[in-house]
Amino acid sequence: MALSTPLHIVTGKGGTGKTTVAAALAIALSSQGGRVLLCEVEGRQQIAQLFDIAPLPYEERPIAGTGRGGGEVYALAVDAEAALLEYLAMYYRLGRAGKALDRFGVIDFATTIAPGVRDVLLTGKVYEAARRRTDGPDSDFVYDAIVVDAPPTGRIARFLGVNDDVAGLAKVGPVKNQATSIMTMLRSEQTRVHLVTVLEEMPVQETVDGIEELSAASLPIGHIVVNMVRPSLLSEESVEALDSADVDVDEVAVSLARVSLPSAAAQDLLDEGSAHLERQRLQDEQDSLLAATGRDIVHLPRLADGIDLGALYDLADDLEEMTR
Repeated sequence: MALSTPLHIVTGKGGTGKTTVAAALAIALSSQGGRVLLCEVEGRQQIAQLFDIAPLPYEERPIAGTGRGGGEVYALAVDAEAALLEYLAMYYRLGRAGKALDRFGVIDFATTIAPGVRDVLLTGKVYEAARRRTDGPDSDFVYDAIVVDAPPTGRIARFLGVNDDVAGLAKVGPVKNQATSIMTMLRSEQTRVHLVTVLEEMPVQETVDGIEELSAASLPIGHIVVNMVRPSLLSEESVEALDSADVDVDEVAVSLARVSLPSAAAQDLLDEGSAHLERQRLQDEQDSLLAATGRDIVHLPRLADGIDLGALYDLADDLEEMTR
């Protein structure tokens, strides 16, 4: 019997499109007919911006028009302060007292001055959603899958492992029990951490470093998602010709004139072709570094027209293998 809902944690260096990938993965999972929760934990309301909807409150709500195949996608922006109030009410029965602490600024102090506390609350809310059942301990889970748009790769191991520190400090009581339970879930077969990157030196190196840190922390790694891959625009014959410098600029100028293009652009066209070829080779080098990690890799194309709901559906099709 499963301990919790399957959990997909999506991380990546800033600018690699991790929120887009997380949203597309949620759509892909929902296409199997289930109910999927898409969580945001950084307070930036990027999910709302991506789907062009109002800012998300601290409650789970369906995102209109994203379900397909009979499935549904719900979204939640996890707020650390609201999560702390919920935690106090749940474990210490501090309903009104918790709100009083909020008025005195204690909650803001706890979540701002002690960032580890903030991460505990954020992961704790995800844990609660993953364990929630429809009706009693033996009923179905409320969600068939949960996707978390997580912090960047540079701090993902710390974010996910913070409950280890808490469990070590709190020897007994509900804090100790919850921290241990959260780490059990995060290290279980139900969880996968996916790393999003682009084929550039810094994001790729951060991805490789992130894999090492996650492995050292015994956190389960899923796929590497290589986003915004540029396709090659040159044929094999063109590549060979540029490599051998066996292209006569005058012949190119004549060819351009035949299709009513300025012949003076011939040299610029050859220079651009050489530059494109170099970019492709650099991209291939970075792809090889990722392949050397031995992890499963999914490639997503660069979308020239930007990201809208239709583009998310297209990307969801490309992420289908991550739902198996």
